[in-house]
Amino acid sequence: MEIWINPACSKCRSALDLLDAEGAGYTVRRYLEDVPSPDEIREVLERLGLEPWDITRTREAVAGELGLEEWPRDDGSRERWIAALSEHPRLIQRPIITAEDGTAVVARTDEAVRDALSR
Repeated sequence: MEIWINPACSKCRSALDLLDAEGAGYTVRRYLEDVPSPDEIREVLERLGLEPWDITRTREAVAGELGLEEWPRDDGSRERWIAALSEHPRLIQRPIITAEDGTAVVARTDEAVRDALSR
């Protein structure tokens, strides 16, 4: 199990605390320092069953600078979104846990963390 975190994020710290309390084995990826490649983002999206705009933090300053709210959310624009997430990792929703069974969850709640643990 791997968890993508920003250490400054309270949701990430909460997820780590819960993983530790449950005695889970996991690897931490500080995705702002170890930026995911477009291929890694595609893989996580597949595991999540989501599209790139579904995991994009559209209220980040860089989202406004890029005009993300105006970008189409369709198959033809998918690669543009993925490139933006890789070039500007702050845009990636956090934390993301990749579960043992090959799935993943956006673990913003204790319930989502427990869901990942149960997989």
